[in-house]
Amino acid sequence: MREPWVVGVSGASGTPYAAAVVRALLDAGAAVDLIVSRAARLTVLDETGRPFRDGHWADDLAAWLGRDLTDADVRHWPAGDLAAGPSSGSYRVRGMVVVPASTAACAGIAIGLSKDLLQRAAEVNLKERRPVVLVPRETPVTRSHLEHLIALHDAGAVVLPASPGFYGAGASASAAQLVDFVAGKVLDALGVPHTLFRRWSGELAADRSRSGPAGPGVDRT
Repeated sequence: MREPWVVGVSGASGTPYAAAVVRALLDAGAAVDLIVSRAARLTVLDETGRPFRDGHWADDLAAWLGRDLTDADVRHWPAGDLAAGPSSGSYRVRGMVVVPASTAACAGIAIGLSKDLLQRAAEVNLKERRPVVLVPRETPVTRSHLEHLIALHDAGAVVLPASPGFYGAGASASAAQLVDFVAGKVLDALGVPHTLFRRWSGELAADRSRSGPAGPGVDRT
């Protein structure tokens, strides 16, 4: 039986994080159900110059991820479709990631607003006690945002801010390496194997001269 990870993309800046997570899940052989909110479509267009359209989602997603998705197990659900599979707890999924998670999305999920499919799917996964990871990217944060994040934590979600570490590639890390670090932490929270960053080994000033697919300092062997 197909059991995908649901990936919700909300309207916060940080769509490269979403792309990196989707690519890594597909690389791990996982199925993905994708929900892109209305606001996120504007952000994707602004940050990549590419549209994301319901009627052309497969082509738009392939262009966004920069890869051929012919053999990928990926399905798209329009954010306005509240009758979609992920809106029900009886629809089998492994869990959900909201990346990036806007303050509005976090608030809506925390109070059970279910204003669109992304919020509804996240609420469903929380009530079904499945893994839910939210990646807020706002800074600085207000008291209300912190309260919503605490409510999400108390409901069982993993709150994973987009805060990359530099020990994998050093202070000269590229933007792609920092994005991969956050994506790797998301996959760690889901229990999905990956080689997106070099893990801390307990050795200070470890050799960062090795190169991987994402650039110098990333060990993906």
